[in-house]
Amino acid sequence: MINPLLENFNTPFHSAPFSKINNEHYLPAIKEAIEEAKKEINAIIEKEPTFLNTIVGLDLAGKKLNTISSLFFNLNTAETNDEMQALAKDISPLLSEYGNDIILNADLFKKVEEVYLQLKNEDLPDEDRTLLDKTYKSFVRNGAGLSEEKKAELRKIDIELSTVTLQFSENVLADTNDYILWIEDLKDLKGLPDYAVEAAKETAVQVGKPDQWGFSLHMPSYLPFMTYADSRELRKKLFLAKGEIANQDNDNNNRENVLKIVSLRQRRAKLLGYKDHAAFTLEERMAKDPKTVTDFLNDLLEKALPAGRRDYDLVQSFANGLDGIKSLERWDFAYYSEKLKMEKFAIDDNLLKPYFPLDKVEKGAFDIAEKLYGITFHHRKDIEVYHPDVKAFDVHDEDGKHLAVFYTDYFPRKGKKNGAWMTSYQSAYFDTEEHRPHISIVCNFSKPTKSKPSLLTFQEVTTLFHEFGHALHGMLGRGKYSSLTGTSVYWDFVELPSQIMENWCYQKEALHLFAKHYETGETIPDEWIDKIVESANFLEGYSTLRQLSFGLLDMAWYGRELPENAQVETIEREAMEKTDLFPPIENYLMSTSFNHIFPGGYSSGYYSYKWAEVLDADAFEAFSENGLFDPQTAKKFKVLLESGGSVHPMTLFENFRGRKPKVDALLKRAGLA
Repeated sequence: MINPLLENFNTPFHSAPFSKINNEHYLPAIKEAIEEAKKEINAIIEKEPTFLNTIVGLDLAGKKLNTISSLFFNLNTAETNDEMQALAKDISPLLSEYGNDIILNADLFKKVEEVYLQLKNEDLPDEDRTLLDKTYKSFVRNGAGLSEEKKAELRKIDIELSTVTLQFSENVLADTNDYILWIEDLKDLKGLPDYAVEAAKETAVQVGKPDQWGFSLHMPSYLPFMTYADSRELRKKLFLAKGEIANQDNDNNNRENVLKIVSLRQRRAKLLGYKDHAAFTLEERMAKDPKTVTDFLNDLLEKALPAGRRDYDLVQSFANGLDGIKSLERWDFAYYSEKLKMEKFAIDDNLLKPYFPLDKVEKGAFDIAEKLYGITFHHRKDIEVYHPDVKAFDVHDEDGKHLAVFYTDYFPRKGKKNGAWMTSYQSAYFDTEEHRPHISIVCNFSKPTKSKPSLLTFQEVTTLFHEFGHALHGMLGRGKYSSLTGTSVYWDFVELPSQIMENWCYQKEALHLFAKHYETGETIPDEWIDKIVESANFLEGYSTLRQLSFGLLDMAWYGRELPENAQVETIEREAMEKTDLFPPIENYLMSTSFNHIFPGGYSSGYYSYKWAEVLDADAFEAFSENGLFDPQTAKKFKVLLESGGSVHPMTLFENFRGRKPKVDALLKRAGLA
């Protein structure tokens, strides 16, 4: 059988030939690519070590395996099925074992160490110096110096982690997909906007319930219901269902998986000589150590707590005055804060959504990227996609040359994980020729209905710009080494390019480019933009507390030794009580569905969202001072994006801003100064 994954992709820009790939191709392709990669590693070991054949050779080794595995796991989050999920349980341990075969290979480490000791004091170009240091550190930090007995233990831990983190994700997706709030009575739809009702009707029709309306736990369905549904009882029901994701008496329960993942990561860190997983992780972050992170979070908490309490009291008072709500509950907050926002600013998503049709917002993001960086996007139907909803673009640089392949995937479906993310099918690198990146953004926006195109809430507009910022980081990446290009940067720096892009969503000069009414073509009125800006800090104290609570929960899991017989509820409650303005709810947990810090890459790193807000607020002030599309400012920031991880992030920031970052801009923007 010819396996398309093992053939050269005879497609535009060697993009993935999705139509030719079946599930049966993945496992044999992974196995063969692993064997091929092992041969490449053995060839490195057999040579007299040099920077080129050892350090660069390692960066180039396993490229086919990387391509195949990236393709598989990207689709396993965006377009999965039962067969793929079963395959993932076979593939993940194989990849984990292969990774350990490299990092724990004593002969290979000896070659790497020899080159490192030869060159560590030599004057190398920045990119080469970074690759040398990063390669050597990756071996040392991941067990190359351990005894054979401890190496065997590390292998066992890593295989177990690959399995349990995968199971965690599958459980969250299964529980999310399994729940629908069915409504039969029209009165229970009171308060909901037409677009939410229409989408709920289509959900019901698709499963043969044309006389009902179905609301799911996917964000395009969940958020409008929690924000607008007048029925307090049904808001509570849907809210509690979300808090029970992977926390029910069924096969999808993640309580044991939470404790197992934490325990395995802590064991791994100690085996490698670190106090805990946070200490291991943060050694290679801008923050450097757990104390810096907890001090950062607690310092912001001190500033945000009074504002958060004022926000809570404000909404509580409003709800009491409007509907006699004496005790504001969690399922009330979005509903009454939206009503208060409407009263205060006379603006809400129902008014704004018609001005944000998805196709116009997407084009707006493209136009802004062109104004800033000179790049253009060209829809290509001859580049294959993995689902009819997905589009592919050929991205050109300012000289009209091919820069990247860019995929967009915007709508929810059964086989797709909730949330929004950017991912890569191929990074930029250079061997005998330059290879340009293949980048994708995946979101979950409301689908078009029979009567309306996909219309975005303002929050969804900022989400698209956020993920597009990540994509720009990937697409603009330039360099010789794939491990140093694009988003291959310190984890607490990676959110700067994404979060800074959100700032353009609040600027008239930018909104005038794309905020056009889907029926009339009328540009959004300036007074509404003023209200968007005025309301940007509305209840920001409460929002900041919420973000800080996630960071503190992350550090509570990974930044210490857990007590014996730890209980998920106890750990979560203790971690979040400083930020919690509501009474606790029995059997409501976040940890069991917290994809970011358990299967995702944010363990000991959730603080980076707030950390990056400091960077992005400060960096965007340069555009505010010099002009939204100032060519010189954009050119300097483009250098930061192109550099990826080849230069230390603090150096990149200082080169752009002329100094170290300051927290003042964030406090001012958030109204917490």
